[in-house]
Amino acid sequence: MKKLTIATRVSDLALWQAYHIKDRVEAKYPEIEVVLNKIVSNGDKVLDKPLALIGGKGHFTKELEDAMLAGKADMAVHSLKDVPTYIPEGLELVAVTERQDQSDVFLSHTYGSLDELPEGAVVGTTSLRRRMQLLKKRPDLKVKDLRGNVNTRLRKLKEGQYDAIILAFIGLNRLDLLKDIPYVEKLSLDMMIPPMGQAALGIEIVQGNEKLVEIAKFLNDDHTFLCTQIERDFISKIGAGCSAPVACNAVVEDGERIVFRVMLGFPDGTHVMQERVERALDDVDNLGSTLAEAMIDKGALDLLKDAEKVAFKDEMPQRL
Repeated sequence: MKKLTIATRVSDLALWQAYHIKDRVEAKYPEIEVVLNKIVSNGDKVLDKPLALIGGKGHFTKELEDAMLAGKADMAVHSLKDVPTYIPEGLELVAVTERQDQSDVFLSHTYGSLDELPEGAVVGTTSLRRRMQLLKKRPDLKVKDLRGNVNTRLRKLKEGQYDAIILAFIGLNRLDLLKDIPYVEKLSLDMMIPPMGQAALGIEIVQGNEKLVEIAKFLNDDHTFLCTQIERDFISKIGAGCSAPVACNAVVEDGERIVFRVMLGFPDGTHVMQERVERALDDVDNLGSTLAEAMIDKGALDLLKDAEKVAFKDEMPQRL
């Protein structure tokens, strides 16, 4: 194999991630030329609506997958949280890079922390997951929709359109965007559970090429692959769509056990179901599916169905 083409989105963060993988592959395989196929995804085009209102899945992955299936790329680098649990025939998700800091982060130009926000303060996020967890902790807050790329969101915060916003720490850190924000507070995993796959990169390849498999496996981290598979199994089993507030996170602690946190409920922070389980590292087979089944037995599917009915109900008449 003399040339490897990587499909990537064109956002600043996606390009950072793609160039990071490009550098790693070229360092390991200097005989291979690595080039990027930069693609504008549907999720990058629609910036004035919550993603939950666009419909369907794979807002940030479909165009990249189409390029691979059309022979225009050999590999795609995704933010794993954007990758649906269903992978199209002809492709495979074979590796997940070592997960970095998974925290969400509170950002403000006025208030030092989430606890310091006054009653009625406006917090920006489009994530139903964050909305649910924020309002569960602080039902007095006003949560306002926030779209646009990272720089646009930060500009809106600086302009005073929001008292605070909540974003993923990892992207801001990779792009060195935290230094100009006066107040930054990382939120603990118990306070703000991340989504499936946060802070890990998914390496998707075209099936049937042993060299591609070898390259992808070189990029894989075993613990991260295990944790994210637990998360993806949970989401797949419970059938959570983009219009349902679901948080789902597995982490290895002390190198010996996995802590798995999940939460689902209404976007307004009510009717919440929450679980936190610990298992030895060698005793986690089917953990994601098993916990999903247990929550389904307690009524999770009906809860999610009702949650989807009320999610963005004010915006639904304008659904795309």
